Amino acid sequence: MPPPPLRDFPAFPFAPYPIQSEFMSFLYAALSSGPRALALLESPTGTGKTLSIICSALQWLLDHRDAAARGHPDRANASAAAAGGGEDDEPDWMRDFTPLPPKKEVRKNTKPHPARRQEPRKAAGPEKSEGIGKDDGEEEFLLDEYESDGEEGTRWRAVKRAHCGGGSSSESEGDVDEEEEEEEEVTPKVFFTSRTHSQLSQFVGELKRTEFSGKLRTVCLGSRKNLCINMDVQKLGSVNRMNERCLELQKNKRGSKVKVEGDNKKERRAKTSCGCPMLAKRSLQKQFRSEVSDHDALDIEDLAQIGKKIGTCPYYGARDMVRSADLVVLPYQSLLLKSARESLGLNLKNSVVIIDEAHNLADSLTSMYNSKITSSQLRAVLSHLEAYLNRFQNVLGAGNRRYIQTLTVLTRSFLRVLLNNEDCSSTMTSMTINKFLFSLDIDNINIVKLCQYLKESNIIHKVSGYANKLFITQAGVNDLNHLQQHDDGSSIAKFQALANFLHSLLNCNADGRIIVARQKSGGQPEDAYIKFVMLCAEKTFSEVTDDAHAVIMAGGTLQPIEETRLRLFPNLLPNDIKFFSCNHIVPPESILPIAVTRGPSGMTFDFSYGSRSSPTMIEELGRFLCNIVSIVPEGIVMFFGSYEYKNQVYDAWTSSGTISKIAKKKHVFREPRNSVDVEVILNKYKEAILSCSKHSGDSGVNGALLLAVVGGKISEGINFSDGMGRCVLMVGLPYPSPDDMELMETIKHIGNYTTPTDDKSFSSNDECKLEPGFGILRKCNRSGQDYYENLCMKAVNQSIGRAIRHVNDYAAMLLVDSRYSYTSSSRSFSCPAEKLPQWIKTRLTCSQNYGEVHRLLLRFFKLNKQTR
Repeated sequence: MPPPPLRDFPAFPFAPYPIQSEFMSFLYAALSSGPRALALLESPTGTGKTLSIICSALQWLLDHRDAAARGHPDRANASAAAAGGGEDDEPDWMRDFTPLPPKKEVRKNTKPHPARRQEPRKAAGPEKSEGIGKDDGEEEFLLDEYESDGEEGTRWRAVKRAHCGGGSSSESEGDVDEEEEEEEEVTPKVFFTSRTHSQLSQFVGELKRTEFSGKLRTVCLGSRKNLCINMDVQKLGSVNRMNERCLELQKNKRGSKVKVEGDNKKERRAKTSCGCPMLAKRSLQKQFRSEVSDHDALDIEDLAQIGKKIGTCPYYGARDMVRSADLVVLPYQSLLLKSARESLGLNLKNSVVIIDEAHNLADSLTSMYNSKITSSQLRAVLSHLEAYLNRFQNVLGAGNRRYIQTLTVLTRSFLRVLLNNEDCSSTMTSMTINKFLFSLDIDNINIVKLCQYLKESNIIHKVSGYANKLFITQAGVNDLNHLQQHDDGSSIAKFQALANFLHSLLNCNADGRIIVARQKSGGQPEDAYIKFVMLCAEKTFSEVTDDAHAVIMAGGTLQPIEETRLRLFPNLLPNDIKFFSCNHIVPPESILPIAVTRGPSGMTFDFSYGSRSSPTMIEELGRFLCNIVSIVPEGIVMFFGSYEYKNQVYDAWTSSGTISKIAKKKHVFREPRNSVDVEVILNKYKEAILSCSKHSGDSGVNGALLLAVVGGKISEGINFSDGMGRCVLMVGLPYPSPDDMELMETIKHIGNYTTPTDDKSFSSNDECKLEPGFGILRKCNRSGQDYYENLCMKAVNQSIGRAIRHVNDYAAMLLVDSRYSYTSSSRSFSCPAEKLPQWIKTRLTCSQNYGEVHRLLLRFFKLNKQTR
């Protein structure tokens, strides 16, 4: 495909580099080639990727609307009518309680739908309550009547949900004196999504540098953890507890009678307000939207500040602004999960979807659809169900009683398969969905209707609420609070884990696998779990690509493109995918990548699994580092393949005195496992470097060393620009463990691997025949092996790319392992260095000895010190 002609983008805040002009022109042309255009944009960090995306995509949006208005005045309206048809730490089920006001439907048939008939019972009222005392508060735990008839599965449901959560129709219609009409859907929109809140805030920061910040209406969506301003909810700390408390407050509505003027003169209706004080007044929500609209683009922190100032919830206020927004900035899960899109009211029709940090998009997609439940959660749910059924079975209707009994049977079956490990030596097994259902003899249960019941009947909250009441009665409130300080201690979270797993069983048999991890001999019961692992990413991704006008995938490293195509859009030919890759804007002399094959004593570096724990190998690595810290100024970031290996090396160096030698030149810091503590360590690391720069020569210490882990927070979400990362060391090749059953199932799926037992009927003996990971890798076709190698090199590329963040930056990149020097002709597998980014690969030097590495580093830092 020939390159598109270069365009001018006046919104760019400074004169763009030629490569940036090419990037923007390519993206603009890709958007113009829609509908259903698909483009991949590879742009290393520091090349102005975010700014280029903003200026080209939003310029196209304005030009598209102007052309529609000039050429066909009613085209925009027609487009809007056609569109009427679609760090995230918040579970998608929580969003079901936070929808935008539902769209009004025009029914030609005036006959009431059977699901809406409410004559046989009280409207949204509880079942018969004979024998249930009102004084002890148990009536609140009664379920509304639930029916199921025929193919449609008719059941009770509320006609309309209130703004601040679920509720009955009579409640929803309250507050009519303040009720507003829905704002008209603005289309097309641009949806920008990334993985973390910090990346979204960075995007908004770049947006503020352009004129689009004031021209277009922007809204940022975030989680309750980032946007909730209710102090009583905030202090709960745990994400799950915050979500659940928010839902409880929405359920606890306050009601009053008000007079309302209507077509039939006056009538009295219930006026309700949410139990959360931040949602008590709709007028404040309107004021919030008005004030946000008066500002230029705001990030999540800005929205939270406005919400605090006004005294209303920015979490819901932002969601109410989606329909009228031109640009929606949101986390991955909010856009990529279908259930999240529906509950948020996101409509992708004819709009542009831009997915940033898309290097691991397929794995991110599949992991969103995984589900897991542990044996301790199952035991808790079973005891809660039994207690509820024992107390209320005499007053429950047939529908509710039948479904609760079915849930009890399933929960017992799941527990039985986890605790029964007598006939099989293996504690972990894998099987298809059908085999799992047949093995437990539950294939005759209608899980579709059961999942619908869980979604619509409020059973989760009724049973969990009654369980909490029993616990409080028996053990006291303080004990309950102590219990719920842990996420696993929440009754709702446990029940929701079961609901999520049951919903996973509705997937196609070939789309995923069930992992059964039984209790180990002598191990803790909590070690046992059942997990559904989604393997098929293309089906879920097609739900986005089929609706959108165009989908743009952007990232610093998107290679290899063929793997991305096979996993996300296999029906497209390679030529149908628009791909643009740009070199880095830093000059060649600003980076120094070296494959370090030998240490100072001449020992060959080999950090493969069988050799890396050798005391002599760890000692040689220590000698190498002692030399490096005296040459490299300011900050060094050293990456290991795992926390375990990092700790093993550190302990060995501490015992041998190596750490003491290094500390004479660099302050030493280690990445903690707990992500909460990462920020503290990073601040200390940066302060140490800045302090050394100000007082250079006073103590002989010239900077700091940070020992980090590939795949940790530091390797993917942190920038080490300038002195924070003058050198990045990658120790070995961080291949994932072949003992990871979930990984091996993914590799088998990609590599079209089949076992001899795949088409046979299930038996416990077949189940236990699990091949070692390396055996699976050898038998897979090339695509499965490539995926395994690509996982490793994507992690390497993400880590070493942390150092170069802008055009004037400079850094050395040391790949410490002899395998980085392999050529494709020297071994049967591909050379790791061939999968480095182009801008690094073309400048890579393969050293023959340590002396060469020493000379290159000395010359590199001397030259850059003179020219800066």
